[in-house]
Amino acid sequence: MQRTRWPAGHSRHQFAGHNARHRASRPVRRRGVRAGPDSGAGGRRPAVRVLCGSGACAVIGSIVRLDRGYPLVECEDGVQVRCEHATALVKGERMRAVVGDMVQVEMPEGHDKGIIAGIAERRTAFVRKDPADRTASQVLAANFDLVVIAEPIDQLNVRRLERELVLAHETGARVAVVLTKADLAAEHEAETVRRRAAGLAGADVQVLVVSIADAKSVERVRALLAPGEVAVLIGKSGVGKSSLVNVLAGDEVQDTGSVRERDGKGRHTTVDRVMVRIPGGGRVVDMPGVRGLGLWDADEGLGSAFADVEALAAQCRFRDCKHADEPDCAVLAAVEAGSLAQERLDSYRSLAAEVEAVRVQREEARHLRGEKASDRRRRRRR
Repeated sequence: MQRTRWPAGHSRHQFAGHNARHRASRPVRRRGVRAGPDSGAGGRRPAVRVLCGSGACAVIGSIVRLDRGYPLVECEDGVQVRCEHATALVKGERMRAVVGDMVQVEMPEGHDKGIIAGIAERRTAFVRKDPADRTASQVLAANFDLVVIAEPIDQLNVRRLERELVLAHETGARVAVVLTKADLAAEHEAETVRRRAAGLAGADVQVLVVSIADAKSVERVRALLAPGEVAVLIGKSGVGKSSLVNVLAGDEVQDTGSVRERDGKGRHTTVDRVMVRIPGGGRVVDMPGVRGLGLWDADEGLGSAFADVEALAAQCRFRDCKHADEPDCAVLAAVEAGSLAQERLDSYRSLAAEVEAVRVQREEARHLRGEKASDRRRRRRR
């Protein structure tokens, strides 16, 4: 049997395919292959150097669009092909390719779509709790360098921003906050909101105010991304993400909805995840408005997003201090002194409790799966 020949820089061991096990919720913190540019027509088969083995040929590419359940893969020469997942890849595993994933695609003769047979390890991943299954995670994007959080400047939701910061920091990528729709707020009001957001985000997170009608503010957003880098743009629907992407790209690459006069909110128009090329910069993954932002395995993200609280907690008398009523609690002392807002502490407690609850749910699910597996083994031995 002829073995598949992998191109220089690639190995079959990179890919989680068929019976290989892949931990999608734990991104690998290492440099990886950048995903391809924005999507286009993907109906033709790629005219690329293929890797032929037994019965099929394989190409290497990156997911640049997800819609209708069929990923669009850009191959290494830039040609794009619509694909579906191999049954053996997804059977028994909660795993699907997402935008930014580097994949191994087989091209069976006579098949109108490519077959995704393997997914490479992810160096970064944006992960939330699966809204449909409290014991499972859901990966929304992979292999990016920057998470850009979009919040409307006229309706800043502090609690949502804190949650978004936790999820963003947990990815291990750089984080920035963009306050959109600056034209809806007076200059002094915009600066007040910017300072509030910057205080929450911390010194390591850049906070920018942007209006799509202000070229200079758009250019500052563009400068966040170096050539060859990939950013993920997150935020609830109607905050102006797609409008910002269109201005950055210099083209109407994403549909946008009209804005209601009574509340300044836009309609939810982006329904798929797509990677868009930014002229003179990198690429941006525009995602639909994400309503559910359940935390998942987010200890590191919580620590980074609430570095001020964690720094105080390190000074508490007891290492396991809950910052409730313990003696010599540095966190409570800061609240009493007015240097830490009570609502900030309340938010930290709430998110920390959520992270712990998810951990317990996962342990219970693993225990249950272990018991079921033991029962199956006992039945087979009878």
